[in-house]
Amino acid sequence: MNTLYARDEAAIAGIEKLRFFPLEVVSGHGCTLVTPDGRELLDLSATWTASGLGHGHPAVVEAVSRAVRSAPGSGGLSAVHPDSVGLAEDLLDLVPGSGERRVYLGHAGSDANDVALRACRHATGRRTVLAFEHSYHGGVGVAMGVSGVHVDAGVAPDPDAVFLPYPNPFRPASGDVAADVAACLKLADHHLATGAIACLIVEPILSDGGLVVPPDGFLAELHALCRRHAVPMICDEVKMGLGRPGTLHAFEHDGVVPDIVTFGKVLGGGLPLSAAVGPAGLLDKPAASALLTTAGNPICTAAGRAVLATITGEQLPERAAKVGAVLQDALRAVDAEQVGDVRGRGLAIGLELVDPATGEPDSRLAAQVSYRAWELGAVVYYVGGNVLEITPPLVLSEDEAHRAAEIIGAAIADAAAGKVDAEEVARYAGW
Repeated sequence: MNTLYARDEAAIAGIEKLRFFPLEVVSGHGCTLVTPDGRELLDLSATWTASGLGHGHPAVVEAVSRAVRSAPGSGGLSAVHPDSVGLAEDLLDLVPGSGERRVYLGHAGSDANDVALRACRHATGRRTVLAFEHSYHGGVGVAMGVSGVHVDAGVAPDPDAVFLPYPNPFRPASGDVAADVAACLKLADHHLATGAIACLIVEPILSDGGLVVPPDGFLAELHALCRRHAVPMICDEVKMGLGRPGTLHAFEHDGVVPDIVTFGKVLGGGLPLSAAVGPAGLLDKPAASALLTTAGNPICTAAGRAVLATITGEQLPERAAKVGAVLQDALRAVDAEQVGDVRGRGLAIGLELVDPATGEPDSRLAAQVSYRAWELGAVVYYVGGNVLEITPPLVLSEDEAHRAAEIIGAAIADAAAGKVDAEEVARYAGW
């Protein structure tokens, strides 16, 4: 049968595929995806958080429709237009900071992080980047080379990258998370003191590395070290920011104000859009060193302005905190010995699957649960090998949260009972 999925296999390059099951979609609305045969799926990924307002949000539809009808050109490279300037001004208003600041506009979190990293290297004259094991900052350039997930997968690290251990309260390396934090900070201090560090880049919640929520205060202590050594901190909010953790910015949890903040995914409302906000002294020079012809285009920036206005106007951070608590409680009530941990903030939730006999990570089970959940009516992927990453649209309702937990619970039970075809699941490599 010449299915949509079969046509994809014959036409689309494999290097850009991360597949967990044969997901075919033709439309979406709210937190629902619709397949070619009309089946409705509860979206618990939001396209890896990029569709953070859900599918077909009226504010984004209206903004994009307006922009398409009268778009003045296709980018901000050599001209200015109201929505590119307006989006930058909106971000400067929403992101805390002091002094003269600038906004870089791009297409994806990958290029925003890459530009921020290169800007720090140029401004400081130093090369070394401090990053974290199992982190993800992008799939291109320097950002890819300092992404622990890519390095784990065999990509050559940036030659000037140094990777620090990210504290994991559920699986402390030393057996004591406080000791892990102390060791990480000591190592960071050692490298920062050398005077060779261009910047430190960190995710306030380690997303693709396993949805790891660090201990309270960790980011603040890390930030204090960077300030002490006059090294810029880049906070990567691409996946976990803009309302998802129950606050507008994920870094707010520890009360810090990073030097540079990067955004992507939800910012574009499903369209390619990213941004980096930071000091003019870091982001202004050298001129014309980060050129993307269609960056800052009228259509994507119009969508971005609508997304920001909706997140703040509809109080979506507060909603994420409330509905996220309901969803976490419902997931913790799932009666399955394979659930090792449920963690998160707001609607950034990780459910860790383990071998109940040993407590060790069970990546095979995670792949089968993800597949079975799709069969039962929900889209959820896994990260870090064995952690279901539950990041639904910020407009998720409490009823949908309860349904999500029911589907995930049933999927775990079915997978544990051997009701999932392991050979079929193996066709989809996932990570």
